[in-house]
Amino acid sequence: MKKVLAIIAILAMVSVLTACVTDAKTKDTEGLAADREDAANGNEKIKIGIVQPVEHPSLNQIREYIIIGLEEEGLKDRVEITYKDAQGDPSNINTIVSQFVGDEMDIIVPIGTGASQSAAAATKEIPIIFAAVSYPVDAGLVKDVNKPEANVTGVSDAIDVEQIFDLAFELTPNIETFGFIYNTGETNSVSAINKAKEYCKTKGIKYAEATITNSSELLQAAQSLVERTDAIFTPTDNTVATAMPILSAEAQKAGIPVYTGADSMIIDGGFATVGIDYTVLGRQVAKMVKKVIEGEEISNIPTETLSEYSAIVNKSTAEKIGVDLSEEQLKRFQIVE
Repeated sequence: MKKVLAIIAILAMVSVLTACVTDAKTKDTEGLAADREDAANGNEKIKIGIVQPVEHPSLNQIREYIIIGLEEEGLKDRVEITYKDAQGDPSNINTIVSQFVGDEMDIIVPIGTGASQSAAAATKEIPIIFAAVSYPVDAGLVKDVNKPEANVTGVSDAIDVEQIFDLAFELTPNIETFGFIYNTGETNSVSAINKAKEYCKTKGIKYAEATITNSSELLQAAQSLVERTDAIFTPTDNTVATAMPILSAEAQKAGIPVYTGADSMIIDGGFATVGIDYTVLGRQVAKMVKKVIEGEEISNIPTETLSEYSAIVNKSTAEKIGVDLSEEQLKRFQIVE
């Protein structure tokens, strides 16, 4: 009899715990639904937290056009946006995300891979719409880009590495050895560099690499590469981007081109890229946020990758490293000075 009573007691406890878990999930769902209804009635705004790893032109542009996109989608008066910058410190990202979770944000929008990983680790309930994560599967954010299974989706800024290298050999065909410079702690950079290595192996091109962990190491890494390579490639690497003028200056002194993954890095003295239009990316993220606000489940919102690329060349850098651009190229490419 005692055994029977014990079993009944255990089953009762399991039943209570199951009910609590179900109730918690229901409350999360109902809470966002209630906030949506309140926002629609003008009673309360949907709270959106945007976290950015560091101040940088490309990342700033993404943030600005997420906000512009939300306004264009008619959500200006329905949302309350809180923006925080981690100032280049990964530990700050975790603190910011924890604050967003504690403040019960309705939606979190992390910009970049590291911020998105932190957000995904911090909450399994709050919808997360990432911006500019180059390789979301490699980053562990989704298993299936076509049908996200958890609370995470977003817009990828994956660069077409092959197109960048094809451009490199059009503009500077005599490259024998490529140099790669990147932060090994940035998942998106590692994935892009692996693709670059595959390209070089397929084409029989030699390569060398210099890795960094913070921007203060960039000068020494750049100096080591320019001595043994004919051109340098760096992907959409936030660490390199924050100190891009240093890399550009060293490469220009050596007379070698730097090919990059982002247009802002060309503006900062890099030579050329086939890059992303981050104004388009920001607006795409805003459209995803609107879908969540309107009640669509994350699992029904596939991750997206931009298909709009443009070849961008820095004319001033071309002159400094002795590359002559033809009239046809000047017309075909997007030229920055």
